[in-house]
Amino acid sequence: MSDDPTRAGPEAMRELVRDYVSALHTTYLDHVRHLPPAERAGLPLVSAPKVTVIAAASRRLHLVATLDTLPPLRGPEVAFDDDYLGVHWTLRFYDPSVLPELGLLSEDTPAEVRRVLGVTDTAYHLTVDVGGGLGAHHAQHSGVALANLHTKTARDLDRVRRALPGQQNSVDELGVCVRAGLDRAAALLVGDLTSGRVVLGSRASAEQSLDALMQDISTQDVTR
Repeated sequence: MSDDPTRAGPEAMRELVRDYVSALHTTYLDHVRHLPPAERAGLPLVSAPKVTVIAAASRRLHLVATLDTLPPLRGPEVAFDDDYLGVHWTLRFYDPSVLPELGLLSEDTPAEVRRVLGVTDTAYHLTVDVGGGLGAHHAQHSGVALANLHTKTARDLDRVRRALPGQQNSVDELGVCVRAGLDRAAALLVGDLTSGRVVLGSRASAEQSLDALMQDISTQDVTR
């Protein structure tokens, strides 16, 4: 195997990506295994009956974990199945030779890559530097960060549901927006959930919108 991942052959590169995803998922699952059972079961990489991680090669390597159902393999498509602690995931590979639209993107953004893939419900979307970002240490760091983010998001959404008991559907939709990185949709939902008290700029991330909603709920609790 070449010491330079960017010069590795297709089979070696797929094994590098498989090892990276496995390290990320095992680190994530180890990090959350001591949470209360019900809280752990609410995390997307634990609770989903089927997780498919798509390795999509455009200008950069995108790793998209989706809860959507994908069609069966066809032609030259390749997939691996792995599991840890009873949690299963499938890793599938797409590049311009399999999905030509990936080579035609004018912008290599997460939203554009998800559009080409046709996925909407995601547990995570990472962009990885093939030249140096596929090591085990980087994967473990990403796994811990992702576990912390998912745990915080789940706890925040539970608090929002308790504070806004009549807005269950909108809160669930906000959770999907945060997972999928739908920034503008999240900002609009937070505006609706706060009756216009919170107005977010066009650059606000979905996570920042949720944080602003939490701050608004805290403020409302103090003034009651």
